[in-house]
Amino acid sequence: MKRTLASPVIPWVPGAVALLAVTVVVVWLWRAPRVVLQLRVPGTDQAPGTAEGGAKANPVLSGKLILADGRPADLSGSWPRFRGPNLDGISDDPTPLAKAWEPSGPKPLWSKDVGEGYAGAAVERGRVYVMDYDLEKRQDALRCLSLADGKEIWRYAYPLPVKRNHGMSRTVPAITEKFVVAMGPKCHVVCLDAASGELRWTLDLVRDHGATVPPWYAGQCPLIDNGRAILAVGGEEALILAVEIESGRVVWKAPNPKKWKMTHSSVVPMEFEGQRTYVYCANQGVAGISAKDGTLFWETSDWKISIATIPSPVILDEGRIFLSGGYDAGSLMLQLQKEAERIVPRTLFKLEPRVFGATQHTPAYYAGHIYGIRPDGQLVCLALDGKVLWSSGPNLTFGLGPFLISNGLLFAMNDSGKLTLAEASPLKFTKLAEAQILHGRESWGPLALAGGRLIARDFTRMVCLDVAAR
Repeated sequence: MKRTLASPVIPWVPGAVALLAVTVVVVWLWRAPRVVLQLRVPGTDQAPGTAEGGAKANPVLSGKLILADGRPADLSGSWPRFRGPNLDGISDDPTPLAKAWEPSGPKPLWSKDVGEGYAGAAVERGRVYVMDYDLEKRQDALRCLSLADGKEIWRYAYPLPVKRNHGMSRTVPAITEKFVVAMGPKCHVVCLDAASGELRWTLDLVRDHGATVPPWYAGQCPLIDNGRAILAVGGEEALILAVEIESGRVVWKAPNPKKWKMTHSSVVPMEFEGQRTYVYCANQGVAGISAKDGTLFWETSDWKISIATIPSPVILDEGRIFLSGGYDAGSLMLQLQKEAERIVPRTLFKLEPRVFGATQHTPAYYAGHIYGIRPDGQLVCLALDGKVLWSSGPNLTFGLGPFLISNGLLFAMNDSGKLTLAEASPLKFTKLAEAQILHGRESWGPLALAGGRLIARDFTRMVCLDVAAR
């Protein structure tokens, strides 16, 4: 039988082929662009500068964390969000406070230049947090300062063109043990590590959720409640969002059937008939939203302000909500009632602006009475039936200035930075002391009080005062 011989194999060919393959791989790796893998941050799915439909990406994503030499203070006291620990403009800090001042006023502990605006401070764990704007660098920034001396610890800054329009920044951050959440002038929400300043997640409420930036920029202060950030959107898809604080994941969206828009007012929680709700003043009415799943429990158009809705709802006892505003809005007392399976809001009474309204700062409900600054600038105490118990009088007015209450004392500042100390009593108005603590203009930023330290600001400067008793 004839055998067929195999074709001879040249011994060096396999080696040459292997060498060539290795060479090709090496050249490809050498010429290929290098990619740096980064840990994914929620909200960073879009490449920088792009988004769906060609829209620009959230500018927070191109921001930078800038570290400085400040250190957190070893001091007690907390004012962790807008209007304080209980969202009512009242401090229950046990630190005794001085009831009289030296002629020069409370001792200044530190002062700091800030960008144009009215953004107030939040205080937690010896740190002061404030939203700010750097006009020269055209950057929005969340700054973290030392409560002890005002030195900057860190800032997270991102590029954002903002034109002058009665200031830029006007919101107050909200803080937990781990996180700080803040909103910038054009509705960019940032969540950072409260200690290190590292970005955890971000939302662009305009691009991602159809919000409209209010006139004079965003004034809403974020609410953190039960592990969620609660944000009023007023967009096509949602009136309010609930966002998981740990991850930035949207948990629920409250419906917005009437397409109400965002205002400067902030969301406040309320307990009624065993259910926790969120109350919000939108541009065309007020709504109550289920904290559990975003269900729209109730709404009313009895309260709306034509120009700017700024004060937040004041939650009273027995299902009552006090609403107030400027621009001839006056004020209104709302009563919630349970009817069958529905919650029905009814108007109890309205007050004319000359009786009481609140152009800028939310009134405080303290010891069964309502304290606030009405449109003529007078400080007023109201009974719950709307009766004026006292006013500070035409010779002592506060313009659009802020105020807070602590330990039976009322701190109120006027437009030009003069601070007045008075008794928080319904019996009569009693002034205890006054001092010029700032020398700029438009001293409108909300006050903060923590551990006997009062933080105030005007249009371009922030100051920390020692108001503790000696």
